[in-house]
Amino acid sequence: MRLHLTLTYYLKGSERMLKYIGKRLLAMIPVILGVILIVYLIMSLAPGDPARSILGEVATEEQVAELRAQMGLDQPVIIQYFRYVWNLLHGDLGTSYSSRINVSTEIWSRFPNTIKLALCASLISILLALPLGIIAAVKQNTFFDSASMFIAIIGISCPTFWFGLILILVFAVNLKWFPVSGQVDSLKGIILPAVTLGFHSMASMARVTRSSMLEVIRQDYIRTARAKGVSNRNVILHHAVPNAMIPTVTVIGLRIGGLLAGSVICETVFAWPGIGRLLVQSIQSRNTPVVLGCIIIFSICFSLVNLIVDILYAFIDPRIKSQYQ
Repeated sequence: MRLHLTLTYYLKGSERMLKYIGKRLLAMIPVILGVILIVYLIMSLAPGDPARSILGEVATEEQVAELRAQMGLDQPVIIQYFRYVWNLLHGDLGTSYSSRINVSTEIWSRFPNTIKLALCASLISILLALPLGIIAAVKQNTFFDSASMFIAIIGISCPTFWFGLILILVFAVNLKWFPVSGQVDSLKGIILPAVTLGFHSMASMARVTRSSMLEVIRQDYIRTARAKGVSNRNVILHHAVPNAMIPTVTVIGLRIGGLLAGSVICETVFAWPGIGRLLVQSIQSRNTPVVLGCIIIFSICFSLVNLIVDILYAFIDPRIKSQYQ
């Protein structure tokens, strides 16, 4: 009887969790449609003519007008938008204006490089930020606390492109320890771009971790655990850290999603062949289908990361887990 009640309890919790995930996935649809509309409006207002860019300056106006008609660029923007959405529902991201190949093929050939860079940057930022924030909170008002927060302020203040250029100048040009531009198949080639991309995120995570830890270690149950004779190490690791992770996990999720968007600047600085660099090149040439494809991928990745973070809350905090059961 007890086993049956336990199974029923967890099955109901799983059913609620699946419903919640389904609702979040459905909520992504209007977000993506809104993003597509905004990008279409911005690209339509941008100067330049894609047809003229493809044919070159030597082409006649009749040739340009004919190509615009073939590409559907002579129609109103709202008509182009609805046609693109209709094709998107059938799994068609369109054809690149410049390369004349399928946008899906062009994006997926670069997507693994962007994911590899974002994961390496996330790993670097998490491995540095969590110990830095926790130790800074435990050793509050010490030299280590001041030094770590000074590093965090520098990380937040430094623009990504400037920090990347400094790393190239010092470690690639002068010391010659790493290649100047990103090399996908080389471990040395990914270090500088990953450090550049992860440094800013590390600073934000460290500050939030420290603030959250300071709030937790001042709670009454921490004092009670210490009064009972629990060692300071066990109090920090088993009581303080798990309860301080909710704000930190939120920031980690947002920063990982932001790393994908932030890769636009980093990939451009290091000539990394990812989606970010492809997006910049496509904006410069007014290659609207590729721009839309890149933005859609970024939007989906950011939404999925936030969904995973919300699910992780249930495993970190039992109070949140009880809402799904």
